[in-house]
Amino acid sequence: MRIAVIPGDGIGLDVTAEAVKVIRAVGEVFGRTFDLEMLPYGADYYLRTGISLPPNGHAMLRDDFDAIFIGALGDPRIPDMRHARDILLGTRFELDLYVNYRPVRLLHERLCPLKDRGPSDVDFVVFRENTEGVYVNVGGRFKADTEDEIAIQEEINTYKGVHRIIKHAFEYAKANGLTEVCMADKSNAMTDGHALWLRLFWQLAADYPAVRPTHLYIDALAMQLVKNPAQFEVIVTNNLFGDIVTDLGAQLQGGLGMAASGNLHPGRTSMFEPVHGSAPKYAGKNVANPVGAILSTALMLEYLELKTEAASIETAVKESVVTGHGTAEIGGTLGTRETGDYIADAIRKQRPG
Repeated sequence: MRIAVIPGDGIGLDVTAEAVKVIRAVGEVFGRTFDLEMLPYGADYYLRTGISLPPNGHAMLRDDFDAIFIGALGDPRIPDMRHARDILLGTRFELDLYVNYRPVRLLHERLCPLKDRGPSDVDFVVFRENTEGVYVNVGGRFKADTEDEIAIQEEINTYKGVHRIIKHAFEYAKANGLTEVCMADKSNAMTDGHALWLRLFWQLAADYPAVRPTHLYIDALAMQLVKNPAQFEVIVTNNLFGDIVTDLGAQLQGGLGMAASGNLHPGRTSMFEPVHGSAPKYAGKNVANPVGAILSTALMLEYLELKTEAASIETAVKESVVTGHGTAEIGGTLGTRETGDYIADAIRKQRPG
């Protein structure tokens, strides 16, 4: 199984090393061969060559690999973050990775900022439309840098894009025995583009009689996530709102360092990444929390239909968190490398026989 690894910048390099360590441990225990090709693309490469990805880079990632793992990207030496945009957003758009998959699972009550909430209260998944909305960069500026400046950023919603992400959310609920899908929009104010979301949601809901459809405006959803996250199982929303809501979800589970994600086109080569930033000031100091990166490898293996192997990572991570064998950010005393070592060893202890 061939996996492209782009460690990225800053602490991306640190946490990706631990993710790779865990994948190799899984391979040892389960007799799997993972061909991990470390690719150099990131800030240092861009500053040295002026290239984010080679001209055929996206096609190479799509055609030559079973999956892509990317660490955090971003470097203050490149103020416009062009390299990060080209690699991350470019890969999402060029490979048509229309599903952003963000599980939100609390592993220990001490990590949740809400009082009296435990793992059973924070266990849901968010599906964010990943290739449309305001992130397609349609718009422009007129009379820039004057008092008469006009800035326009258009939101793009297509029938195809909205239909397929909502359908994916219902299919996920059906396949996993879940009983509720909540769709969030702002159709009371954004009456044209979001009317499309509302119409397709209720149309598709009729095809899934065992799944209860609910609808909330995005501001109400944010309020309810803080008030009672236990009421949600599957949430589906657009690109911008999903970006915001998933960061809120990350805080409910203990911070961005705990959050894993997948950028999917079901049946095709897809990309997996932790969602925290590159935090350059912490790079190389052995303090970054690698859990989000490691859990992203579990999502990757699950997507590659290695469900037992993915579950072994999740079990090892939970043991690490519950027993306090993690970084200071999550109440532990270990460094980045030592946390990765502990999780890899916990996987090895699951070796059959």
